[in-house]
Amino acid sequence: MCRVIAVSNQKGGVGKTVSCVNLGIGLAKEVLLIDADPQGSLTISLGYEEPDEMEYSLATLMMNIVNDEKLNIEKTILHHKEGVDLIPANIELSAIEVSLVNAMSRELILRSMVDRLREFYDYIIIDCMPSLGMLTINALACADSVLIPVQAAYLPVKGLQQLIKTIGRVKKQLNPKLKIEGILLTMVDNRTNYARDISLIVYDTYSASIKVFGTEIPMSVRASEVSVEGEALPGSMAMVLENLHLLIC
Repeated sequence: MCRVIAVSNQKGGVGKTVSCVNLGIGLAKEVLLIDADPQGSLTISLGYEEPDEMEYSLATLMMNIVNDEKLNIEKTILHHKEGVDLIPANIELSAIEVSLVNAMSRELILRSMVDRLREFYDYIIIDCMPSLGMLTINALACADSVLIPVQAAYLPVKGLQQLIKTIGRVKKQLNPKLKIEGILLTMVDNRTNYARDISLIVYDTYSASIKVFGTEIPMSVRASEVSVEGEALPGSMAMVLENLHLLIC
């Protein structure tokens, strides 16, 4: 049975895309990655350097649904060399939220597409944009669970409560089955007392009600380079994310 996981945090630069890429490739099953960020970070990270030049993208599919047109899913899905499929995103997605204002069931546009794809994949992983706008609400409304990457720093941790409240509202009003997969600490520099203190704050504050993964993604320049190379992380970083996907499975 397919599981849909939204990777979400309204704070940018916390490791959502890197986690998404490596989790998807590490699962080693039938996996579809959906780039739901107009910046196209996931698309670029998988080696597609000019997403704005693509004729078909997530924006195309969502507008097909809004306008009650035939979906061009087969033309939109890209097949990556490391065995995952991708629905790319580009700057056209930034106009979708404006278009959704007057759309019927605007929070459920993405769900209507994802539900058609569930039978073909074991996992669908959605890389959300760094905001709590309509696109993120759409992702949460169609997901089975939410993975929350959080940088081991004060401001990203401070914003966690707002995201958790939003997830609660979506669960209550739109998607009763939605649950939080867990909090994943990223960019953890365990050489510093500061990072260790932040990690302890997260555990103490949330672990009683939300899973906080024991697996942490360490601070790594190599992780930042993954978007340039268009492939998964090698070596020890890949092993860390291997442990994470074992926990999720």
